[in-house]
Amino acid sequence: MNHALRRAMANAKMTETQLAEACGVDPKTIGRWITDPSRIPHARHRWAACEALGEEEAAVWPTAVRSALKTGPDREVIQVFPYRSAAPASLWRSLITKAQHELTFAGYTNYFLWLEQANLAGALRRKAQTGCRIRFLIGDPDSPVTRAREDEENVPLTLSTRIAVTISELARLREVGNIEGRFETGHVNLSVFRFDDEMIVTPILARRVGHDSPMMHLRRSQADGMFDRFADHVEELWTRGRDIWEETHHGPA
Repeated sequence: MNHALRRAMANAKMTETQLAEACGVDPKTIGRWITDPSRIPHARHRWAACEALGEEEAAVWPTAVRSALKTGPDREVIQVFPYRSAAPASLWRSLITKAQHELTFAGYTNYFLWLEQANLAGALRRKAQTGCRIRFLIGDPDSPVTRAREDEENVPLTLSTRIAVTISELARLREVGNIEGRFETGHVNLSVFRFDDEMIVTPILARRVGHDSPMMHLRRSQADGMFDRFADHVEELWTRGRDIWEETHHGPA
């Protein structure tokens, strides 16, 4: 929730419809600005809104201001969270929804996505049918790397069990074109999720599961920047990966 925008509207005694008229947008767009804090309006709309509300842009959309002021490599860093679980589920849904060309889920299990994103399978199916390439790079459940990480995490819901959930969900989408899956283990300590030119990166800390690890939201703005470095890392692992359906002992019955 963009609480700053909602407070500014309340202070100005302005409804969504009234603000929409001032900005030249649909009232539903104002609703999305309020409910999805990751959604940053175009500059002209931000300026119109702030003028109508009598607020400074830095107070209503600080992320946009910080991004505009950054000139170094860190300008690709949109926001950070000390824990992945602290990021709103709406951020993930927004990134998935906006992506048109590429979705890459290079989390070791990707288990949490199926739990936290309502009808993720349906969303992926629709994306794939419109030509979006969708890839899942998941850990090999039988690898010694996986077993070593399981020993370190020492939690009842093991990595191999969480991986099995993702394999089961992907099996239901196997007939859909543009959806691929491969096994690899090189990302056991670093999860990377790509949504066209935006990305979420989660370095996995010692003895911590994914939701307890820090998270960065990146947006590509330069060649060979942080975004490209992480993207190259995923591409290298993808070339080494093995197709999950060629592993007959893991394939659906």
